[in-house]
Amino acid sequence: MLHKTLLFSLGLLTLANCNAQKETKKTSGTPITHNNSHPTKTAQNKINVIYFNEGENKFLKEYDMNVTFKGISEDSRCPQGVNCIWIGAAVAQVEVMGTTTRPMTLSLSTIEKADRNYHQSEYFNGYTISLAEVTPYPTSEKDSKALQGKYRIGIIISKEDLKNGSTTK
Repeated sequence: MLHKTLLFSLGLLTLANCNAQKETKKTSGTPITHNNSHPTKTAQNKINVIYFNEGENKFLKEYDMNVTFKGISEDSRCPQGVNCIWIGAAVAQVEVMGTTTRPMTLSLSTIEKADRNYHQSEYFNGYTISLAEVTPYPTSEKDSKALQGKYRIGIIISKEDLKNGSTTK
């Protein structure tokens, strides 16, 4: 009797799990249509955005750090006017160096997805550095290869919350 109850319970759990997976597929499998609008930023964040062209280097005196936009290592964003299953991501390589630290290359993404190692923000020398935007957006005519060398990013640098622990990375 115990054997039959155990088998029956295991069968029910398996069926319940299958149903949960089907519901997840239905919600995540809907096509994403990209329109020409970009994510909006609040006016407060717009003031703090620092823009870089690809290959540009700036010394930011107020943060005591040198920042270089090395380039885009990946741009899998859904092109404008195309139906996509996944929105995709652009990953910017940003080299930062404090006045008393060694250079460090940060990989900043347009989306936060930890299982793919995509992070919009990274910590460096007591500051949080976040990717605010990447332009231009790919189109069906101009993919990421055609846009190499023409990228422009906007980053936001803010003081790290010291409650989180270490101030350097």
